[in-house]
Parts: sequence; C-alpha cells; structure tokens
Amino acid sequence: MTERIPVLKEPAPKPKRKAGKRLLGAIYLLFIVLLAVLFFRSELSKISDVTVSGGRFTDEGEILGAAGVGPGDPFFWPTAEAIAERVKRLDAVADAAVRKTFPGRVHIEVTEYPAVAYGLTEDGAITAILSNGAERPIGADSVVDRPVLRDWNGREADKLRLVDALSRLPDDLLSDFSEILPYPSEAWPDRIRIYTRTRFEVVTAVSLLAEKADTIRAVIETQEPGIITLLLADRYMPYAKDEGSGEAARDG
Repeated sequence: MTERIPVLKEPAPKPKRKAGKRLLGAIYLLFIVLLAVLFFRSELSKISDVTVSGGRFTDEGEILGAAGVGPGDPFFWPTAEAIAERVKRLDAVADAAVRKTFPGRVHIEVTEYPAVAYGLTEDGAITAILSNGAERPIGADSVVDRPVLRDWNGREADKLRLVDALSRLPDDLLSDFSEILPYPSEAWPDRIRIYTRTRFEVVTAVSLLAEKADTIRAVIETQEPGIITLLLADRYMPYAKDEGSGEAARDG
C-alpha cells in the first residue's frame, strides 16, 4: 500500500521590519539633531535681557560685569548657579540668586552685607562700612543712619574689630549711635567714645560693646542724657545743668 506524503508548503517570507525600524529611527534622530542645530543657532537660545535688583552699595554695571553674561550670550550656559557664584565674589555681596525665564530673560538678585557704620575719606566723601569690613562709596544725598567712625586712620585692625562688634548690636541701638572715636588708655587700648543721637556719651571698649548693649539701651531709655561709663564697673552720671547739650549732643 502506497502512503501519500503530504506536500509541505514553504513558509511565507516575513517582512523585513527590523531594517525598516532602523531606517525610521535614523531619520528621527537626524531630524532631532537638525532641529537642535537650528534652535541653538536661533535667537531663542540667546539671552535677550538681563536685569538686576537688590544692589544699594554695588552698582548695576559692576554686578553685570561680575556675572559675565549679557544680551546675545547663550541662554543655557553658564548655569544660573555658576552666574550666582561669580556675583558673590563681589566684596559687598553676601548672597546672589539668578533666575532664568525662557525665552531669553535673566534676573540677578543680590543680597548685600548691611552697613554698620560710615566713614569719611580725606576729601570728605562718605563711605558705607559693611558688616564684613568692606567699604563702599555712597551718594552725598544718602541717609546716614549709622554711626560715623572718626579718627580711625592707622588703626585698621582695631577698626575691623569694632565693625564686627557693631554688626552684633540690635538695629535700634546702632541707629542711635552718632559718632564713634578711639579713646585708648594703658589699661584699655581698645577703649572708645560713643556719641548718641539721644545726647548721651558712652565710654566703653570694643571688646565689651556687644556685652554692654543691653545696659546702654536701659540707661538711654530710663535716664536723662549724661555720661555712661562701661568698663570694669558700670557708671552713669547726668550732665550738669549748666553744661547744656555740650559735646555729647553731637548728632553727626
């Protein structure tokens, strides 16, 4: 008996999908690269405007110069953090924040060290003395709401210690101080004399100033104008009636 052998059909050829996918992927990639090249060559990828806020002792040009970016520069590089670090190198700047807003806008906001005193140059110009010891010129019409440091030429180390002590005083007390002069003695080489706007005269030492702040405030708030001595012992003496406002009434 003869057996029939079934005829085997050849399998239909599978479509070449892999090759097609690769070609399509290459086209997509080329398209994306082309778009990226066109974008980064366009004005959309560049800075169109840079603004600055927060600077009182540092002018806008100085901040922009430190930032190193301006209209026409790449928007995405350097990063906002890198620009902020550049600005923080300025001696008056305590902190800086940079915000980028697409398309093309960059805003730099600075926080400066506060002024704790003012100084006078040889030609009579006023400078702000900041809490980190930096000195910055200010306009002649600026409000002098901190003590003026007089006769500190040649005493730079003592002056820096005084600035540090002033930076730790409460704002209301600091704004009442009108002038501070060196008043050294053998026992107290860092002794100072302070004149207040409330017509008191305070004799103390730089090394004691922060510690004696509460005592100074208490006497000013409860006593008539007079001389406050705060060294080893604390002493208060009102002005004599015929003394008038005297030297202690200086208000800078």
